[in-house]
Amino acid sequence: MAASIIFDFDGTLAIGHGPVLAYADEAAAFAGTDFRSRVDAALADFDRGDRTYRDGYDVVGSLAAADGVDEGTLSGAYQRSRLKLGTAAAPVETIEDLAGFLAALAPHAELILATNAPEHGLHQVLDSWGVRERFDAVHVNVGKPLGLVDIARRARARGPVLAIGDIVEFDLAPAWAMGADTVLVGATAFDSAAPVTMRGSSLAEMRDGILSWAQSRSASDSSASSSAPLPSPTTESRLS
Repeated sequence: MAASIIFDFDGTLAIGHGPVLAYADEAAAFAGTDFRSRVDAALADFDRGDRTYRDGYDVVGSLAAADGVDEGTLSGAYQRSRLKLGTAAAPVETIEDLAGFLAALAPHAELILATNAPEHGLHQVLDSWGVRERFDAVHVNVGKPLGLVDIARRARARGPVLAIGDIVEFDLAPAWAMGADTVLVGATAFDSAAPVTMRGSSLAEMRDGILSWAQSRSASDSSASSSAPLPSPTTESRLS
């Protein structure tokens, strides 16, 4: 049995509004007057606790849709913004020493990245953080929440699972529905009534709890393996 930790990307590993604002800039050409300033104001309200919107991307999409921007145009704006990911036009931040954190987790759990984002720019950002090779699997265009079900189910079949994300409905609910533990991070962590295992304002705040989870599941696996009965002489003779 092997434990698995499933990380979300935007809002979890990737923090800051840089990519969201790049999306807003691409959508602004099709939206109404003062669109960018309205996005800025709504993002500031979200950071202060306004839960009108799910996250920053929902801020941009909802305000643009209210201005009459159709779904296809919004999708194109989002895709173009992802081409800028990690550049000065869409800066991305992460927690301090992410590479060290993932390295500490690696002996105890399989590390999985599952994101709704496209592949554009993602690997370059992971490379710039020095963590691309730290993940055992990277899934893009997942289509959460439904798309997370199979990923979580396969991981759950191997052993304990911890899902980490900033949006309960997308990143966590499909995992806890099959008995996984969960960590909610970000602006909604302390407002949400969701029955998560752990919660904190950022991934950095939760790193000790996540490492403790991984270590305890790894120790349990080792204990279970050491207590398993040895093969009988009859079985050994058949295998020899």
